[in-house]
Amino acid sequence: MTSVVTGGSGFIGSHLVERLAEAGGRVRTYDLGPPPPDLDPRLSDVEHLVGDIRDETALRKAIRPGVEVVYHLSAVVGVDRYLASPLDVIEVNLLGTRNVLRLAHEVGAKVVVASTSEVYGKNPRVPWAEDGDRVLGPTDTDRWSYSSSKALAEHLTFAYARATGLRASVVRYFNVYGPRQRPAYVVSRTIHRVLRGEPPLVYDGGRQTRAFTFVGDAVAGTLLAGADPAADGEVVNLGSDRESTVAEVVDLVCELSGTGATPRPLATGEVFGAAYEDIPRRVPDVAKARRLLGWRCRTPLREGVERTIRWARANPWWTAPGMRT
Repeated sequence: MTSVVTGGSGFIGSHLVERLAEAGGRVRTYDLGPPPPDLDPRLSDVEHLVGDIRDETALRKAIRPGVEVVYHLSAVVGVDRYLASPLDVIEVNLLGTRNVLRLAHEVGAKVVVASTSEVYGKNPRVPWAEDGDRVLGPTDTDRWSYSSSKALAEHLTFAYARATGLRASVVRYFNVYGPRQRPAYVVSRTIHRVLRGEPPLVYDGGRQTRAFTFVGDAVAGTLLAGADPAADGEVVNLGSDRESTVAEVVDLVCELSGTGATPRPLATGEVFGAAYEDIPRRVPDVAKARRLLGWRCRTPLREGVERTIRWARANPWWTAPGMRT
């Protein structure tokens, strides 16, 4: 089978590429940058193409006849980025998704679109099921640009599928963590800081709860969505059903790293501005993933954090001073 992974040099995308190649498939990636330094060197047959997802002509070199599945993971992600560059966020999520859908239809490929728990916004009814309501803030607040553009990309996916017969699925990731993640998220940022001898940061007392999902589990669910016809035309949550506070996770990293680090308290508004709204609880209902795909998050949080710390220590490039956070 020949697969294309947009965003294949990124965090989740690079792990997906490794799994596809290890399974014996032909894999082509399309991304703005080169693959990560620690990508398995045995996967030399993977074809890496560099380009902007908004450039349909360039993307056509990746999604060409013979491709059977396209995993669309290209996106501008991270609170810092969607506050700083909301226009890029919106254009990449909408124009990029449109280009992927159009070209996949031309070559007869199935598409799996990566989405996010952010689409639920601040819905107070937790856990969030796929058919739950979306509750968002005002449109003049950049904080909601990522959530809104990702949700519209989902609408675009299903509208295109209904209009053309394209086989398409959407997976919504919940707080994925693990090796190679940019150190701008709770687990990766905390590991990055303590290994550099810096105090970990805890925003607003760390009372927020999340369903932390190891990257290997997220990849497994994504592959199932690509392979199983039961996922066609469906949106599926991929996340842990175990709820943890941010403070608990920071303490766990400090314990497992053996650094003895003491967290530094901060207010969210100090970093992201007074208008930024954090979400107090973000937990998925994963009954649909179990029913349709037989999927569940199998990696306990403690094991996943241990594996991520070991990886970080074995890859000093990730904690080097020039590493972009």
